[in-house]
Formats: sequence, C-alpha cells, structure tokens
Amino acid sequence: MEIPHIEAVYIGKRFSVCHAGIADKCGKLVTCEAIIHPGTMVILPIVGASHMIMIWNARIIVGKILWELPAVIVEPKESPLETAYRKLAEETGYQASQISFLTSFYSSPGIRDEKMFIYAAHDLRHRGQNLDDTEKISVEILSWKQILEWIKNASYQFSYLG
Repeated sequence: MEIPHIEAVYIGKRFSVCHAGIADKCGKLVTCEAIIHPGTMVILPIVGASHMIMIWNARIIVGKILWELPAVIVEPKESPLETAYRKLAEETGYQASQISFLTSFYSSPGIRDEKMFIYAAHDLRHRGQNLDDTEKISVEILSWKQILEWIKNASYQFSYLG
C-alpha cells in the first residue's frame, strides 16, 4: 500500500512523528498521526538449556525499574548482526560466539512503523559491562521456570525489551 501524503511534524534523534494520509474508497484523504522508527533488535541471551539473561533497567518514561531483554535501536552504520553482538556485550557484559535471527514483527502497526527483530544469542562468555554514563543496568541469569512463574503471578513488571 502506498501512502501518498506524509508530513513531518517532529524529527528527533530516535524517531519522528508525522501526519500520514491515504485516500479512502471515495477518494477522500484520511489522515492519522504516525511514529516513524528505524526498528529495534531484541536479543534473547540463552544460557544452557534452562536459563536466560535478563536485565533490570531503570526507565524514566514509566518511572519504574523493569525486567527487560537486551535491545537496541537499529543502527544505520552497522549491520543488524554487528549491532546485536555489540549491544549484548555492552549491556550484559556477555559476549556471544553465535547470534542467530529468529523472527521479526511490527510492535504497534496502528500508530508506528517500528519493526522488532528478534535474535537468540548462544555460547556466552562474561567479559564485563561497558555502559553509557546514563545507564544503570543490573544483569541476572534467570531460569525459564522462574521467569514464567513471575509472568504467571504478575510478580514483576516487564517490558520484554530494553
């Protein structure tokens, strides 16, 4: 589907907001607000057969500390795979010898074009975190059983991506 009319309202460092328009069946222009986003890579750091690394990350926007999977906005100067290796090491302190693509999906196609790319990281070795000055991230190796129990009991709030 072609969108014949796009007008930028705000252009930021991480995303843009625009008015997008398309003609309806009668030829009338129907507009909506849309967030234009470069996409996000989410990494599932797998540890053995029964554990996964999750991060405990402070999020200003929601005013909470959330359990998350390591994630990063797609970098235009790197391949998605290079970005995944780099971001996993920076946020978790673990370096993967293998990262493989699993799937992709649109996070909220009714309002934004952000595509989420999901990768699995295997054969991890601890090297130490390399965080930005503004990041406060704790790393935990959790069992699948524990994570599923937390979700089932709504014990914690999750964002599922970082």
